[in-house]
Amino acid sequence: MTALAACGSGSADAKTVTLVSHDSFGASKSVLAAFEKETGYKVKLLPGGDAGKAVNQAILSKGNPQGDVFFGIDNTLLSRGLKEDLFTPYKAKGLDGVPADLQLDKGRHRVTPLDYGDICVNYDRAYFDRHKIAPPKTFDDLIKPEYKGLLVTENSATSSPGLAFQLGTIAKYGETGWQGYWKKLKANGVEVVDGWEQAYNDRFSGSAAGKGKGDKPLVVSYASSPPAEVMGKKPEPRQAPTGVATGTCFRQIEFGGLLKGARNEKGGKALLDFLLSKKFQEDMPLKMFVNPVLKDAKVPALFTKYGAKIDKSATVDPETITKNREHWIKQWSSLVLK
Repeated sequence: MTALAACGSGSADAKTVTLVSHDSFGASKSVLAAFEKETGYKVKLLPGGDAGKAVNQAILSKGNPQGDVFFGIDNTLLSRGLKEDLFTPYKAKGLDGVPADLQLDKGRHRVTPLDYGDICVNYDRAYFDRHKIAPPKTFDDLIKPEYKGLLVTENSATSSPGLAFQLGTIAKYGETGWQGYWKKLKANGVEVVDGWEQAYNDRFSGSAAGKGKGDKPLVVSYASSPPAEVMGKKPEPRQAPTGVATGTCFRQIEFGGLLKGARNEKGGKALLDFLLSKKFQEDMPLKMFVNPVLKDAKVPALFTKYGAKIDKSATVDPETITKNREHWIKQWSSLVLK
């Protein structure tokens, strides 16, 4: 919130287009320079915390937005942003190259799908090799005795991966069964921490950043986390040191939109077009470790070689999420945190 507030008037300069995002947005300098060269607009980045916090700030400033384009509202938060009327409809160039199942605002174009990824349980290969235990593959596996006390997840109320993992269990077990599943998961020793950074880098034993200091060989993270563990290593290993339990995944789709009341609407439209261009889409995987939505965008070999291919990922309709989100989080908190 500080970063947003400090920027005051946003895009007062007609040659500047301001992108409001969560903290995980990333793009190569050369790619942003290409946009500036092609359009004459300079991009000003305003990171605003995690996705939930950035969306909340956008709602608080609606009608007088901090920037021109918002990046990073995902399908767990989407219908909230649409209900609050945050965006001006705009059909970005290149949208015809995006699969229909990723276009959740079909026909209205208030938001543009820009990337997707899968939130799944990751495992530390070395731990399971050492203990001669097969790593888990599914939600059902996680409540088995051999995995007791091994999993760390994030708080649904404070973390988007944590909420996505909860939604995955709701998609799997239904509104009448997910609470029973979480009772079993709690009984099996699941640990809950505030956010992904703490879960992955402090508690997970397979994190290179955490130097293996954590004692939990299972963590809720991303299907694209294994390539991040390999990136920069010479020589490249045969496989990543971490793996993905592919039967525990929830599909997360991120969108961008032209903020209603944007000072530089023309520049905002140009930026949305660029975010959907092949140049940006092909840069995205190794900057944000997400998948491009453009069907003909090439994905780096590192990403495809070490990332998990998820054939079937759980989803929940965005309207259903909006209707039940707060209630589900309260139920989860009462069940798991007490």
